[in-house]
Amino acid sequence: MTNPNWSKTPGGKVRGRGLGLPFPGTPGPFNAITDIACVEIGYSTLIRGDGALARGQGPVRTGVTVLLPRGRGNAGTPCFAGGAILNGNGEMTGLAWIDEIGQLQTPITITNTHSCGVTRDATLKWMVENAIGMGQDWGLPVAAETWDGELNDINGFHVKDEHVFAALDSAAGGPLELGSLGGGTGMICYDFKGGNGSASRRVEIGGDTYMLGVFVQANFGRREQLTVLGAPVGRAIPHGKLRHRDAGSVIAIVATDAPLLPHQLKRIARRVTLGLARTGTAGGQSSGDIFLAFSTANPEALAAGPTMRHSRFLDDAALDPLFVATVEATEEAVVDSMIANATMIGRDGNVCVALPHDELLAAMARPA
Repeated sequence: MTNPNWSKTPGGKVRGRGLGLPFPGTPGPFNAITDIACVEIGYSTLIRGDGALARGQGPVRTGVTVLLPRGRGNAGTPCFAGGAILNGNGEMTGLAWIDEIGQLQTPITITNTHSCGVTRDATLKWMVENAIGMGQDWGLPVAAETWDGELNDINGFHVKDEHVFAALDSAAGGPLELGSLGGGTGMICYDFKGGNGSASRRVEIGGDTYMLGVFVQANFGRREQLTVLGAPVGRAIPHGKLRHRDAGSVIAIVATDAPLLPHQLKRIARRVTLGLARTGTAGGQSSGDIFLAFSTANPEALAAGPTMRHSRFLDDAALDPLFVATVEATEEAVVDSMIANATMIGRDGNVCVALPHDELLAAMARPA
């Protein structure tokens, strides 16, 4: 029997599997990054105003998404991590330190381009206020961004500290709402309404079962590029374009409970590129395509303690199933970011249309 979480979001929005799309692989219970037991997601969504743009007043179509890798209860314990970049016209703070030390030591925030610094600094304030740290009085938070300027008063700087705090304080596991909320509120994907997408996969390696999940803030691609499970859907639905170009960016976060080392997680992060390619993108010049992968395994090896540490990890030759899971979950997460969404009207009356489900299914049914 199909898990209902695979078919709809908690808010009742249909997902790709609910439309009968035959995505490969077996998801976890929520088909989301929150299938990794301790991962928590929180949102602050800012929607107000209509009509002509008035800088500093609106219309506002933005927000912030936060991800706590080990949940709030164990937020001070790092995770092994590794990152990758397909195209660098974007930002994810903290990547240099992760590349150096192989650890993710802070929550992750994702927002619009001009609020990235706010979410970074607010994360530090939240960590200080809640006495979350690594036994040190400094931190380098991971804050990522994609651009929402077609729909949002991006130069009005509407995301404030309190919105980041609210998202952090409300972060939770379980079924995950998708689409236009949090940092994904004003995003556009393949010239359809984009935003937040997530998917997960069960992976069997050496008789053990692991979980891998992907979360994307999808804001990239030209309409003509969009491919869904091999079908040229974008070319079949030419109407209602707003962006008319390959611009925007995509941030992808991959989480797993498989025991992996930093170099292995960097390899996992690189496989996000292949999942994106399945949806049609070539990684355009003005797109910032930045990815981070982390493992929640081995908490005892990364908690504050003695100098000598021990950790378990999979052999490199055993990683292929995790590579496949990353590609599959990335593809599904991107598609769900559009399917579990609705048309949005933003600044200056700009209309970003939702991916029409009937036209999607018709395009997929046509002979190649």
